[in-house]
Amino acid sequence: MTNPLWTLTLHGGAGGITRDVLTAEQDSAARRGLSAALAAGSQVLAADGTALDAVAAAVAVLEDDPPFNAGRGAVLTREGNISLDAAIMAGDRRAGAVAGVTATRNPVTLARAVMDEGTHVFLAGEGADAFSLVHGLEQAGEAWFVTPERRRQLAELQAAGAGAFDVDMKYGTVGAVARDVQGHVAAATSTGGVTGKRWGRIGDSPVIGAGTWADEGCAVSCTGSGETFLRIGVAHAIAARVRHLGEDAGTAAQAVLDEVVALGGTGGIIVVTLDGNTATRFSTKGMYRGHASSAAAPRVAIYGDE
Repeated sequence: MTNPLWTLTLHGGAGGITRDVLTAEQDSAARRGLSAALAAGSQVLAADGTALDAVAAAVAVLEDDPPFNAGRGAVLTREGNISLDAAIMAGDRRAGAVAGVTATRNPVTLARAVMDEGTHVFLAGEGADAFSLVHGLEQAGEAWFVTPERRRQLAELQAAGAGAFDVDMKYGTVGAVARDVQGHVAAATSTGGVTGKRWGRIGDSPVIGAGTWADEGCAVSCTGSGETFLRIGVAHAIAARVRHLGEDAGTAAQAVLDEVVALGGTGGIIVVTLDGNTATRFSTKGMYRGHASSAAAPRVAIYGDE
């Protein structure tokens, strides 16, 4: 089959997602959100826009959508606060990342601003929030970010005991990878982390090479057990297999995901290579996911048997 002129793949988190966990309303809401994100990114790519703009557009839609754990509707820290992480990277190795931000409506736009400004790659906490203000990005407060459902989830977790946290990762991370008509690739990832996180915990999502990566061979976005993905450097490990071993996207993704599982972790991965081939791999019961291209109609899925 002829490779597509452009392609877009996204995820909305992987975890213990089954039909008996989600209500019909939650299932429908997730599918609407994934479809809207695909539409936003596809519109950019179909108009000959860049992969970088497409992944940023798709992720921003998911950040604004409460069912997903990023931006509005992100999970809460142990103290009941918002702490958001995001990263974006282009195939020419330009990258931007932020962690522990609290007030930028769309963290992926803040990561993009860090990348575009060019002095630094990774900003965190108060400094990242200040950078956002200096660059005039749209701000938001608790009334925007925090939803009753996330309050309920935190209360449920706290009732389980002092050491509890969201080991099931049911609420995930969002991300996108794309290849544009010029043949460039990009990746973006955004998350609220895990429910009940403490001490400024940061997972793999904003770490370049762990949860997010793009180079001259492929682009990767990850979701799952952040600590395990960090130890392996999952996103870069996949890209290295594509670049140095000549593996296709699916083979490379599965090999590295197998390493994650061997270390006791779990999660999901999306990949697009420079020729437009894509792969979606996950070791969990389900992963919110979607795909669109110039050669195929948009499609979304949630459960492992889809």
